[in-house]
Amino acid sequence: ITPELMIKACTFYTGRLVKTHFCTWRNIAISRTNEDDMLAEKMEKATKYANFRLQKYIFHHWHSHAKVRKEQLNDMLLRIQGKFHHYKLIIILNKWREKARHRYKKREDELMLKHELQLKRWKSNLKGKTAAEEKFIFPERSMSEVFLIGCCDISALPERAVSRIFSHLSLRDTVVCGQVSRSWLLMTQIRSLWNAIDFSSVKHMATDKYIVSTLQRWRLNVLRLNFRGCALRQKTLRSVSLCKNLQELNVSDCPTLTDESMRYISEGCPGVLYLNLSNTNISNRTMRLLPRYFHNLQNLNLAYCRKFTDKGLRYLNLGNGCHKLIYLDLSGCTQISVQGFRNVANSCTGIMHLTVNDMPTLTDNCIKALVERCPRLSSIVFMGAPHISDCAFKALSSCNLRKIRFEGNKRITDACFKFIDKNYPNISHIYMADCKGITDGSLRSLSPLKQLTVLNLANCVRIGDVGLRQFLDGPVSIRIRELNLNNCVHLGDASMVKLAERCPNLHYLSLRNCTHLTDIGIAYIVNIFSLLSIDLSGTDISDEGLITLSRHKKLRELSLSECNKITNLGVQITDSAMEMLSAKCRYLHILDISGCVLLTDQMLKHLQLGCKQLRILKMNYCRLISKEAASRMSQKVQQQEYSPGDPPSWFGYDWEGNPLTEQRRIGSLEEDSESILKQSVYSSDEEAV
Repeated sequence: ITPELMIKACTFYTGRLVKTHFCTWRNIAISRTNEDDMLAEKMEKATKYANFRLQKYIFHHWHSHAKVRKEQLNDMLLRIQGKFHHYKLIIILNKWREKARHRYKKREDELMLKHELQLKRWKSNLKGKTAAEEKFIFPERSMSEVFLIGCCDISALPERAVSRIFSHLSLRDTVVCGQVSRSWLLMTQIRSLWNAIDFSSVKHMATDKYIVSTLQRWRLNVLRLNFRGCALRQKTLRSVSLCKNLQELNVSDCPTLTDESMRYISEGCPGVLYLNLSNTNISNRTMRLLPRYFHNLQNLNLAYCRKFTDKGLRYLNLGNGCHKLIYLDLSGCTQISVQGFRNVANSCTGIMHLTVNDMPTLTDNCIKALVERCPRLSSIVFMGAPHISDCAFKALSSCNLRKIRFEGNKRITDACFKFIDKNYPNISHIYMADCKGITDGSLRSLSPLKQLTVLNLANCVRIGDVGLRQFLDGPVSIRIRELNLNNCVHLGDASMVKLAERCPNLHYLSLRNCTHLTDIGIAYIVNIFSLLSIDLSGTDISDEGLITLSRHKKLRELSLSECNKITNLGVQITDSAMEMLSAKCRYLHILDISGCVLLTDQMLKHLQLGCKQLRILKMNYCRLISKEAASRMSQKVQQQEYSPGDPPSWFGYDWEGNPLTEQRRIGSLEEDSESILKQSVYSSDEEAV
């Protein structure tokens, strides 16, 4: 190898080595530049992604907030629309009410005008009659003579009509009518009149001989017999067995009734459906006879019969038993224990109506023993049973109760009504008077009941306006017909608003001694157009409230005793006022005008013309009303009380209507006892005879 070649080789090697290293360095430099660019690009992408995630998160929260806000705005809009619609309805209702009141006032004025025209026409016709006709209409002879002269002989009527007429008379009156004449005697012997004989109405007149002869004569016609309170001989009681078709027998309060008498009756009258043995001396022997002979017995009353025992009740299951019994009354039978009620349940599984009053020994265990076998119970009455508690109500939940009646119980609380809408959905009558443990919570529990029509919570003093409003908010207010809240002293005007709005079918309302009730509440009560009877005794009503009540058209009964704020200005009753009354109150059934000393005979003519449905009229201490006019009026009504004496001193005025001074009032108190005995009370011709 030459030096030139060696130099060439070294030069080539050095150049190649430099080239190789330079390329490598260049590649490294280039790669580093690309990595920085890629890293920068990645950082840029990461930044964009992070910003996107942040924007998405913020947008999601904003969207949720906007959605909630939109829903809130929609709810507010709906509420505003609802309020607007509500106030619009109120405005429409107020306008309708004003229009209805205007129409009512217009119709009332038209009726008044029409009635005044009728009065004028009647008066003109009365003046145009001849003197002979006036003498016939207002005769001076006795009313019995007028009746005999003016009426035709009813014996000429068909037998069905005669039977209908005499069916309204008692046994005593029928016997008296049979003594008028032979034709009347024949009319009183119609067979259909003797299907039901009530000897209790003539127990002081009818002798044992008369009763026996009557039963022997009509033994095949008699279906119902009533011997209540009659002290009869054993032979007379045995004669009942002659009535083979007898279906109803009442021998309650008969002190001479024995087991032997019942043996004859049960053997001769196997078809009895109703049997009343209350307050008699029967024992277990009679209880043994009941299932043996009375196979169809449905109604059994054993109230206050204290000589039979639990063993006697077990006899009811002997033979065919009393399995058809529907009604059972065990009131006052304090000798019955839990085992006795268990015997009743085993013997009479079909009982639907149970009455157990005046039973201080009645406990929850007695009720539990009874309902185990009597699932058809629908009506219970436990008055005077102080030891019954909420546990008894829980046991009764297995029965389909429709009527419950308790009174004077301190152990019953709101808990018994807690699930009443589920346990007793078909209940229609609730009578829970004088139960001190009942509060507003009970009324709130009763509000869902859809079938309730009668509610009596008298003397439940812990009930107030809050509970009554909650009660009326439920569906129960639509069907309620009778509401008794006597002595609920916490009730006031506030609940009367809801009462007038929610009770369109309320007929009877009693708010006696609700001292916080004033004229403001009366203004709402008068809007209950279905109301027929209302008791406001002992309330804070005044003359203004009485004027408000006078606008009610259908009101038939009104009680305002012990209302100290009602003065003579509120109750002015004269003939002209009675003329207005007869024009407005055309459906009046009961009217008491006792002590209205300014009334005359003219008032009775107005009543006959306008109040044609009047049934009961009381006009004691009406001195200016004559006996003749009262006698004529007694033929138009079913019951009438009349006395022309001076009003008692506690009325506060004399027979002319002048107020009594304190000295005159004290002096007249000593004479009241004698004057009352001397007053002649006239009710009807029959009572006068």
